[in-house]
Amino acid sequence: MSNKSIKTNTKYRQTDRKRALISGVLVSIILIATPFLFYVYKYAPADSKEWDTIFGTITASGFNSVQSFMHAVFTKSIFVCLTGIWFLTSHNWWKYAILIPFTMFLFQFIGVLNHELQYIDEFDFWYSLPIILPILFFLMYISYRISKKPEIDSILKRDVDEEINKILSDDL
Repeated sequence: MSNKSIKTNTKYRQTDRKRALISGVLVSIILIATPFLFYVYKYAPADSKEWDTIFGTITASGFNSVQSFMHAVFTKSIFVCLTGIWFLTSHNWWKYAILIPFTMFLFQFIGVLNHELQYIDEFDFWYSLPIILPILFFLMYISYRISKKPEIDSILKRDVDEEINKILSDDL
């Protein structure tokens, strides 16, 4: 291996660490900020249908006040954000089960933003069902296949034990 390829390999490893550190810090900031974001709605006027902010005018969109609209928006968006982070950072085989609450929260969030709907959170389950059912069937199939193959676990354990014993015997 040449000196140049070692430097290149080290450079990529350092950028991967830097990227992982930055994404970890961003996820941490989002997670730390979520309890505070739950209470942003308290700054909105409770007796008004419109609120002028530096970001533009926010209207109540079918809610009684801007404060209740902001409460619904931030509650739903935080749940979408948290389940999205959980899905993206999970390394378990069952991580696709997280898509079920994520899908429901996403439909609820869209329902809050769609001011033409009269009943929020009432029909969102039925709209998300075509997405949820294939995920459920897939997870049930995987669970069934895993439960029927307990010998795979013992084979893997035996292979790992043999490999560890082989490495330890080579070192001695």
